[in-house]
Amino acid sequence: MNSIAAFEKVGYNVFLDWCKKEGMGSENAKAVYDSIKLPRRATVGSAGYDFFSPFNITVEAGGSVVIPTGIRCHMDEGWVLMLFPRSGLGFKTGMHLANTVGIIDADYYYSDNEGHILVKIVNDSSLAANLTLQSGGAFCQGIFLPFGIAEGDDTSEIRNGGFGSSGR
Repeated sequence: MNSIAAFEKVGYNVFLDWCKKEGMGSENAKAVYDSIKLPRRATVGSAGYDFFSPFNITVEAGGSVVIPTGIRCHMDEGWVLMLFPRSGLGFKTGMHLANTVGIIDADYYYSDNEGHILVKIVNDSSLAANLTLQSGGAFCQGIFLPFGIAEGDDTSEIRNGGFGSSGR
C-alpha cells in the first residue's frame, strides 16, 4: 500500500495556547505534550488509526468535552481524513462525535493553528453513566479516504482555520 499521509505533533506553543485557554498551567501542558502519542493502527488489517486521549477525561452523562489531540496530519492532494468514535466506545457507552463525523481536509494542515485536530465528544449514555477516558487510551479513529471533485469546479478559496472556516 502507498503512504498518502503523515501524522505529526503540532508545535508545543500551539498546544500550550489551547491549554492556556482551558486553564491548564504550562507545567502540566508540557508533561501532557511530551506524552502525546501519534495515531496508529492496532492491527495490519485495521483501516482506522487510533487517536489517543492526551490526559484523563471524564465526561458526565449528557455532557461533552473538546479533546486537544496535539496532532496534525499532512495528506496528499485528493485525500481526506474522517474521524469516527472507536466502535466499542460508541456501542457500549453511547459516546459520539458532536459533528457525527469529523472531516479533516488536507489544507487544514496549513492553518494558523498548524492544523491541530480537536475532537468534541458527547456522552449520550442512556445509562446515565459518566464516561472516563484514560490518558493514552484510544477514543476515536481516523480513516483516510480519496475524494473527487465535480466537473466545472472552479473553487479558489484558501482555508485558514477549522470548524466551519471554509463557510465564512
